[in-house]
Amino acid sequence: MSAYVPTRIFLTKGVGRHREKLQSFEMALRHARIAQYNLVRVSSIFPPGCKIIPRNDGVKHLHPGQIVHCVLSDTATNEPHRLISASVGLSIPKSSEFHGYLSEHHAFGQNERQTGDYAEDIAAEMLATILGVPFDPDKSWNERKGTWTISGEIVKTMNVTQSAIGDRRGWWTTVLAGAIFVP
Repeated sequence: MSAYVPTRIFLTKGVGRHREKLQSFEMALRHARIAQYNLVRVSSIFPPGCKIIPRNDGVKHLHPGQIVHCVLSDTATNEPHRLISASVGLSIPKSSEFHGYLSEHHAFGQNERQTGDYAEDIAAEMLATILGVPFDPDKSWNERKGTWTISGEIVKTMNVTQSAIGDRRGWWTTVLAGAIFVP
């Protein structure tokens, strides 16, 4: 029996608003173009040799009803004017023979940049610790990012993030960000 290891991944994000929380989530999935799949959340490993592809290319390889593995971050509010955000951070090692990391982070009161930086930081920290790259939790995100870049071990960090302000009518607002694995 051969193991299923995804070779491609795409990033997506969405926001949805509706009177009902579940419908709000559905609208966010639709906005992200992943509502027609049976999503299975998995943990935080970016497979060795996996390639990041554009969302439009990724969805061409999937079929409605298909079971699709993903790393998904989402949050919702029905509080008017409340800032919410969801992000998936990625950290990819220099060598494609090794795995990288994905991380999920969702927040209230953080803007898109803050949430994305935090998710990216978590993913980079996880990768740095297994690669033996120095990690100082007292340094700022930018200081640590510089350290990782200098070490030459982490080739890329990035994130996909969605933020929104809670609907003024008190309807549910849902944000999501995802890394979708393509077989």
